[in-house]
Amino acid sequence: MDYPDYFARPVPPFGPDDARLLIVGLAPGMHGANATGRPFTGDYAGILLYETLYEFGFSSRPVSHAADDGLVLKDCRITNAVKCLPPQNKPTASEVNTCNRFLASELGMLAPGNVVIALGQLAHKAVLKALGEKQSAYAFGHNLHHRVSGGLHLLDSYHCSRYNTQTRRLTEKMFHDVFRKARRLLGD
Repeated sequence: MDYPDYFARPVPPFGPDDARLLIVGLAPGMHGANATGRPFTGDYAGILLYETLYEFGFSSRPVSHAADDGLVLKDCRITNAVKCLPPQNKPTASEVNTCNRFLASELGMLAPGNVVIALGQLAHKAVLKALGEKQSAYAFGHNLHHRVSGGLHLLDSYHCSRYNTQTRRLTEKMFHDVFRKARRLLGD
């Protein structure tokens, strides 16, 4: 193995089981969650995510460096559609299918009225699959809101990846708008 100190196994969700907000990403990044064992920790995508969580009161601090850095999520939980590092850092349909039962279990812990934020179209589709929803009934689009089974709110966002933020497909304001809407839906 090239990185013997890396976590390098399925990355568990991070945050309290009873959180009202569930954020669903794609998969662990090679030098991010695959290394640290915590979703969005140690990679570029985590910078905007953790700063935003802090800004909206879902995190105890704006930066996540390591799984043992003391950061605590408040009423928020983060998971991925795919639990292990995918080949070429791109999740395949078979990996999404293999991991979907874990996502279904996590979604099953949410109460009616809770909010799911899907980061990217792959996460959006994985959430719908895990809920047994018809994919064609729910188009993906940034900051779109859907009512889905179980009385849940599904909010879509472009992924907070380096590519999306550097090309300005996703700006900080656009990302904050999603979390502002999540707070409204939660009644906060």
